Amino acid sequence: MSLKERDKKHLWHPLKQHHTHPDSLAIVKAHGCTLVDEDGNAYIDAIASWYTSMFGHCNDYITSRVSYQMQQLDQIMFSDFTHEPAVKLSEELIKILPQGQNRIFFNDNGSTAVEGAIKMALQYYFNKSEKRSTFIAFEDGFHGDTFGAMSVSGLSIYNGPFEDFLMDIKRIPVPDGTNTEEILTTLKTIISSEAIAGFVYEPLVQGAAGMKTHDAVGLNALLKFFKSNDILTIADEVMTGFGKTGKSFASDYIETKPDIICLSKALTAGLVPMAITSCTEDIYKAFLGNTIAKGFMHCHTYSANPIACTASLASIELLQTEDIQNSIKRISASHKAFEKKIENHPSVKTTRSIGVILAIDLNTTANRYGDLRDKLLSHFMKNGVFLRPLGNTIYIQPPYVITEEELQKVYSTIKSSLEIV
Repeated sequence: MSLKERDKKHLWHPLKQHHTHPDSLAIVKAHGCTLVDEDGNAYIDAIASWYTSMFGHCNDYITSRVSYQMQQLDQIMFSDFTHEPAVKLSEELIKILPQGQNRIFFNDNGSTAVEGAIKMALQYYFNKSEKRSTFIAFEDGFHGDTFGAMSVSGLSIYNGPFEDFLMDIKRIPVPDGTNTEEILTTLKTIISSEAIAGFVYEPLVQGAAGMKTHDAVGLNALLKFFKSNDILTIADEVMTGFGKTGKSFASDYIETKPDIICLSKALTAGLVPMAITSCTEDIYKAFLGNTIAKGFMHCHTYSANPIACTASLASIELLQTEDIQNSIKRISASHKAFEKKIENHPSVKTTRSIGVILAIDLNTTANRYGDLRDKLLSHFMKNGVFLRPLGNTIYIQPPYVITEEELQKVYSTIKSSLEIV
């Protein structure tokens, strides 16, 4: 019996309606940018498996480092112990994180990184004898599936059944270069009547919203406003972090830096799960005291797993190499050239790109998981390219190691798909 058939007996896949979509493609091998299914068919992974495997699958440099670490120290509880991979990772991360970050707290995944940040912000004020319970977040943002992360997310398709159980969130539009003053006026009204604990945002690019981009100057004005009003700012760099926007972090484009940063996905180059919530020294000091209750009583069993820390160290080293930096620039230039080729196509509404991220909005009102999405996905897979459209948005976010030949195949497959929209 095939893996695809065996899968149906016990497995429940995420983000899927099994009644209408019972089949899942069985992948048996991956290397570089190529996925291979159980029938021997190959696919270019043009979204780096949800933006994680940015240095390619089974990268030899990373797997060799991890293999060695597995023979030295595999897992140890982090509440009472420390170890070289975690200490070294904290040192290397602080070197490249936006200015002001000085403390590293380990989590398991993107959702828990945001969950930790939300709890951190709430307790920060609680420890200072201030009760603040409301957060501000962008419309259409997505920050994860745990309850705090869901609360600050704005995509109802994920939150619908749980809306009545979520935290109090005030939503604002993203700055688009024309509406900054209007947003600031709204914010003044909000903070005059609400005790705001923090502002949670995806800097520059809203991933799950269809790679929706916003204005850096406007975002900087909002961050300055929050800083001047003693409101913590939480940058969700789970998707944007580690080079995807052309800089190490999207926050590097913005003058005013966040108080807290959430990291995951490419943090470990897609090899193993891990996440980080980093913060300023000022936030950390608010948790110091003579009673344990003032400490941050938040923990994950696999916090700072030595194997995951080692994978992260290896990926950070690769990110800073000349080869990878040149590859990011090459992919970015190729994206812009492809944009020009298709921007006037009748099926194309708008295009946008930043770093290795390219998004194409189609001239259609298709819903997120409708027939067009299925039609496009089928077309891409039949042509040996794995892309996962978000409603009427096709996006690319390839591994940094993708070759120009592979990239051109992705482009040609997208171009041919425009004829079936």
